[in-house]
Amino acid sequence: MASLSEAPASAHLAYVALGANLADPVAQIRAAGAALAELPDSRLLRLSSLYRTAPVGIRGQPDFINAVAALETRLDPEPLLDTLFAVERRFGRHREFRHAPRTLDLDLLLYDQRVLDSERLSLPHPRMHLRAFVIAPLLEIAPLCRIPGRGVAAAWLPAVSGQAIEKLGS
Repeated sequence: MASLSEAPASAHLAYVALGANLADPVAQIRAAGAALAELPDSRLLRLSSLYRTAPVGIRGQPDFINAVAALETRLDPEPLLDTLFAVERRFGRHREFRHAPRTLDLDLLLYDQRVLDSERLSLPHPRMHLRAFVIAPLLEIAPLCRIPGRGVAAAWLPAVSGQAIEKLGS
């Protein structure tokens, strides 16, 4: 794992959603978890189980494999986002159109309890509370997680209960 100095005051807690539905998505997500463990100035704290979900938006594409990672990082939100995009590119990600099939999608969900709305980044992720593929793995690794402006993440389970999601075995 990448090292993080012993200065906890400068470390931040970030949650990242991982998703893939091309090129052996189970292997992609496992490899992406390993890549997150190597991020500069960061440390992978936890990686959820893998979950299979139907695609959102465009139908007729393969199911997605999803997970959520908890990171301790000294990177600020936008440099962390840039680093995540670099990992996506390394995995062959092309941003052709919204909801397109992908080899890897990394979304910065939460960064401490920060609220941010810039041209490049919105924190918390604006639709995270409406997606079973985010809420289920997030609650697995952070059952007491709070979403700024939305409250306890577990309170959103009823809102996503109609979305098909399957936890995969190891």
